[in-house]
Amino acid sequence: MDDIFSRLLSLTSYITHRVFEFIEDLVLRDLSRLLRDSEINSRGQLLTSANGNGHKFSSLDYASSSRDCSFSTSLGDVERDASDQDDQSFVSSGLEILVTMVFRLILPILCFEFAWRSAIAAWRCSCYHLRCMEARLQSVVSRVLKTLHGSSDDIGWLQSAPGMAPVKDGSARFLELLHSIRNGVHELPDSFVYLLIPGLFSNHGPLYFVSTKRFFSKMGLACHIAKIHSEQYIEELYWGSGKRVMLLGHSKGGVDAAAALSIYSQELRNKVAGLALVQSPYGGTPIASDILREGQVADKETRRIMEFLICKLIKGDIRALEDLTYEKRKEFIRNHKLPDNIPLISFHSEASVAPCVIATMSHIAHAELPWFTSEDAEDAVRKVPVIVPVSAAMALSALHLQLRYGEKSDGLVTCRDAEVPGSVVVKPYKKLDHSWMVYASWTKDPTEPDACEMCEALLTMLVQLGAKD
Repeated sequence: MDDIFSRLLSLTSYITHRVFEFIEDLVLRDLSRLLRDSEINSRGQLLTSANGNGHKFSSLDYASSSRDCSFSTSLGDVERDASDQDDQSFVSSGLEILVTMVFRLILPILCFEFAWRSAIAAWRCSCYHLRCMEARLQSVVSRVLKTLHGSSDDIGWLQSAPGMAPVKDGSARFLELLHSIRNGVHELPDSFVYLLIPGLFSNHGPLYFVSTKRFFSKMGLACHIAKIHSEQYIEELYWGSGKRVMLLGHSKGGVDAAAALSIYSQELRNKVAGLALVQSPYGGTPIASDILREGQVADKETRRIMEFLICKLIKGDIRALEDLTYEKRKEFIRNHKLPDNIPLISFHSEASVAPCVIATMSHIAHAELPWFTSEDAEDAVRKVPVIVPVSAAMALSALHLQLRYGEKSDGLVTCRDAEVPGSVVVKPYKKLDHSWMVYASWTKDPTEPDACEMCEALLTMLVQLGAKD
């Protein structure tokens, strides 16, 4: 359409140019004719007046002609001035007529050209606005579709990724060891140092892994809870005790421990005896990806809210949550492989979504939030103890993931994303949410194993896997 309009505009310009040339030729030709005719007429009048006297110039007339020379010269000048004025007035009138004719011919063309250009400009402006509206509509539709699609293509990507080692099922052996531990058989040797690595925002959970550490200490085992980067703590424990370290990381703690082994594999090869990843989003989690995914509806607003909650309210780091998105995990795993000589266990569970769990505060987590006061700088931030109904929140989150993606999860991590390639996978028979392994329940059931016993069973299994290798 734009090509047709441009061609019509070029044709109109060409016709206008040709009309101007034609009019200029007419004007120049008429002016030349008028000047030529006026000159011929003036010469003819002079010759006619000279021949009308009936005689030629003679010597007798010379004197009289000489006497009248000055007079005749002045008279001739007057006559020529009058003739020139008549010619000029005639030419002026002719030019006025021609100019009038030219304006009468050109004015419609100019008006048509102006109207045509205005129409073209209006059409182009409307096309531009239509394109802008179309682009905005496509952007909105794309954002809506991306939001609705979510993490459907990312969940369980480790199982289909090329070059990933297969997993083995160790649930039966885990249940045997757990049964033996509940009957008083404890096989964990004291030849290792046991390091428990907490997950995200563990600094706000005063009871995080506390009961498990106390349980191991009563058995005479060297057990520690990591408070700094995993690789630094491993180095300190190894050189301080001379014993290799057994690692058990929960949630992001397991991801951080695996990252330390991948990045510092040469330095930690002979210092780490095994790693158990408990409910760790090794492949990523849809919760973090759905919150921080760019290009979806209200992505910037959601990010600002999360930055306020994480960075301002609980004094955390938004990058810790970004590291658990599928995009970041894919990039990291493809560039950093886990060493082959270290035994690995992947423990994942499924949260209960029963209405009784959602409606009641069956499982309480203790946490601390910062409270800002107007006192001295050293006391400006204080900790305020709070309790959170974690089980109800995890049940709602697990129900959401099951309805949206059809995936089983512990409320934060899907079962498929928690399976580390090349590891032994443990699936408990009991429905456990994401926080059950680190927080003790107020109402402990003596007939069921608790988190401390499950951690002991996992570490015992890890020691046996290392002994086989």
